Amino acid sequence: MNRLADADSLYLRQHADNPVDWWPWCDEALAEARQRDCPVLLSIGYAACHWCHVMAHESFADAAIAAAMNARFVCIKLDREQRPDLDRAYQRAQQALSGRPGGWPLTAFLDPHTLLPIFIGTYFPPQPRHGLPAFGQLLTAIATAWRDQRDAITAQGAQWHQWLAQRMQPESESEPSEPLARALQQIEARFDRQHGGHQGAPKFPQASELELLLDVVADAAPGHGDAETMLVATLDAMARGGLRDQLDGGFFRYCVDAGWGIPHFEKMLYDNAQLLPLYARAARVLDRPDWAGVARDCAHWMHAALGLPGGGLASALDADSPGGEGAFYVWTRQQLADALPDPTVLARAVAAFELDAPPNFESHAWHLHLAQRAPLAADRERAAITDALRAARAQRPSPARDDKQLTAWNALACAGLYRCALALEDVDLARQADAALAMLRQHAWRDGVLYAQADSAGSAPGFLDDYAYTLDAVLEALACRWRDEDFALALALRAKLVADFADTGYGGFFFSSIAHATPLGRERSFEDASQPSGNAIAAAALLRLGHLCGEATCVDIAERTVRAGLASLAEFPAAAPALLRVWRRMQDPPAQLILRADAIEQARWEPALAPLRARAACMVYVIAPDAEALPPPLAARGWRPGGVAYWCEGFTCRAPITRPDDLPT
Repeated sequence: MNRLADADSLYLRQHADNPVDWWPWCDEALAEARQRDCPVLLSIGYAACHWCHVMAHESFADAAIAAAMNARFVCIKLDREQRPDLDRAYQRAQQALSGRPGGWPLTAFLDPHTLLPIFIGTYFPPQPRHGLPAFGQLLTAIATAWRDQRDAITAQGAQWHQWLAQRMQPESESEPSEPLARALQQIEARFDRQHGGHQGAPKFPQASELELLLDVVADAAPGHGDAETMLVATLDAMARGGLRDQLDGGFFRYCVDAGWGIPHFEKMLYDNAQLLPLYARAARVLDRPDWAGVARDCAHWMHAALGLPGGGLASALDADSPGGEGAFYVWTRQQLADALPDPTVLARAVAAFELDAPPNFESHAWHLHLAQRAPLAADRERAAITDALRAARAQRPSPARDDKQLTAWNALACAGLYRCALALEDVDLARQADAALAMLRQHAWRDGVLYAQADSAGSAPGFLDDYAYTLDAVLEALACRWRDEDFALALALRAKLVADFADTGYGGFFFSSIAHATPLGRERSFEDASQPSGNAIAAAALLRLGHLCGEATCVDIAERTVRAGLASLAEFPAAAPALLRVWRRMQDPPAQLILRADAIEQARWEPALAPLRARAACMVYVIAPDAEALPPPLAARGWRPGGVAYWCEGFTCRAPITRPDDLPT
């Protein structure tokens, strides 16, 4: 009996018609495996994953393979986006066992009594190829080992316990030596001087690393010349190449080649949520209005393609569409001619998108990228071409959309939209962010608990990323416009974050809470992956909130979190750019300006506030005279007729400022 038809995950529902006796991850499934004394076959993936679809078609839809799975295992299908703690645990185990990075689909065989891994891999074909065994052969081998080699499996489990215990030991908290200089050296060592980004393929957008480079440039810190070179080359390459959808805007997950030419065609909310504010801030810092256009196009795509009723954002667009991966996006010569029947217009398109070169997609079609000679910002003629191609493409069957409203990813997008709104002075983007935050407040924050999936009544409670990213988003909202209810939410999130996730022994935060009962122990990580480290974002938010409220305890927790991650900065700081950014803020806390003013008074001060908001080293908040429930240190900064500003650096404040012209420059 397959139990996935009514799941609140598109990925699970995609497997509802498999002949496999799938369970969702639940206590009942684990109890069934223990009762039968047979291994758990845990298959982890997500709805937009191309190779997940391939393995489903080749193996999970095959009656003979499904029969072997059902007879020998309790089979559990897991959406990694719903239970990232489980995915992270078994990805970590896969890497430890094989010495290679994991990926999706992840295929894990588990001891039902301990949930420790017996064997873990990723994709397995139906027939042996590329050095991989056939999936059916693997099923037989694992079932035989479970029957005949139980002592060896038990011994392996004991080794796992020892390895896990070692991982939980604290690492050095000694102050790292020049971590920024070392990070820049490490980034430069793997920088692709021809194409931008990291050397080789595949090419992923490294948003946290690029934010660090932008900080160095904005601060004119030592090494900022090289940082600017790497930043500009990479942002230009990503914006003009195949990573970006040149028609609709928005970025794909990664490119499969070294030259940013051909993407893996899924589009993820979390990538776009991070690249959006990066391009907006870089546009302002380096005076690149064309990058501002890239940011606005990205925000428009997020709203148009991922926007849901109620203000939330869907998780992803699938890599596949009817006709195969990339079929929605690529163009044959005939399709181009049909969409642009005027030969002159077609010739301009050929020049703009370098279509006179050989086909770049499977030798028969083109995935659009801008020619090197074409400006990044479109002129009127290219805009007309783009409109025509977009209209023609809209007639094609579109990729499926995963409508899950994941709290962490929506919070990333919300914070990104607020940052973009401030950088570009765009009130429409702020309204879009307000809608996303309202959705999170209404559907993800329930009875004092933040849930990981806003649109799911059965969602798991939130993880570290959910709390840290949402707190960060609320603080960005307060910087855009102060609302008492948002400030109250920030305080409540802070309290729950510390109560449920803090590692009171060694400092920092665990990814999951005790209530999640995560197998293989609670992870505590400081490095960035496709999303910034939850520990780094939590530390940054707590540092910011502590200085805003005048709460030394909040700042102490943030600083202890950074100290807990110092080993990461000492060993390979380029792997933890988000944590390195917080460490730099601890060394030189950003200035903070609090203006107490009503709306009319704020308008008089606004011309003087705008340049301060553009500085990374300054946080600006405008609080109305009648704001409620402010903590005593913040309430003491009271309103005066005409408005009054309070300029603080760390916990040291200057005398109140009553004239806009007297603000520091």
